[in-house]
Amino acid sequence: MNDRTPDQELARRVAVSQDAAAFAEIVRRHEGPIRAFLRRLMTGDNAAADDLAQETFLAAYQKMYTFKGNAKLGTWLHTIAYRQFIGLKRKHTWLQVMAEVPEDGQDGGQAVQAEILARQLMSQLNEEDRACMTLSYAVGMSHADISAVVGQPVGSIKARIHRAKIKLHKWLENHDHTLQTPASAQETQHAG
Repeated sequence: MNDRTPDQELARRVAVSQDAAAFAEIVRRHEGPIRAFLRRLMTGDNAAADDLAQETFLAAYQKMYTFKGNAKLGTWLHTIAYRQFIGLKRKHTWLQVMAEVPEDGQDGGQAVQAEILARQLMSQLNEEDRACMTLSYAVGMSHADISAVVGQPVGSIKARIHRAKIKLHKWLENHDHTLQTPASAQETQHAG
C-alpha cells in the first residue's frame, strides 16, 4: 500500500471490496489520533479507551460504505469515536473525562503536575465542552470539523470553546494556578 494513497481512495477500496490492506493503512494512519482523543475523554481508563478505539475502527469498517468523502476521513473517524464514547458514557455514568498521560521524555515532576492540573481542569467542563476543547486543542481540528464530529452548528462550537476557556481561566485564577510553558519555567529557574 502506497503511503501517498489518499484516504478517500483507501475508504473507497474498503467500501467496494473490503480491501484489508487498505483498511490496515487507514488504521495505521488514524489509530494514534483516535486513541489519544479517546484517552483524553476517559478518566484514567486507558484500557477502556483502547477498547473504544478498536470498536471505532470495527464500526468504521462495517459502515465504510456510508463515508461520502464530504469531510476528511479523520473527521469521520473522530465522529464515530465520539459516538462510541457517548454510548459508553450512557451505559456507565461513572466515567469522567481526563487529559492524556504525558509522553516519555518529559520532566517527571512537571509531567505529574501537568497531568494533575489537566485532570482538574477537564473535570470542570461538561462532556460536550471537554470534547470540543480536546478536538480543538489536542487534535487540532477546525471548528467546522468539530461541528461535524459532535453534530452541532459551528457557532455553537465557537461559543462552547469560548465559554470553556473563560471557565478554565476563572478556575485557574480562583485556585491560584498559573500555566507555564517549558520556556517560561526555565526562565523562572534561571532567574532564581
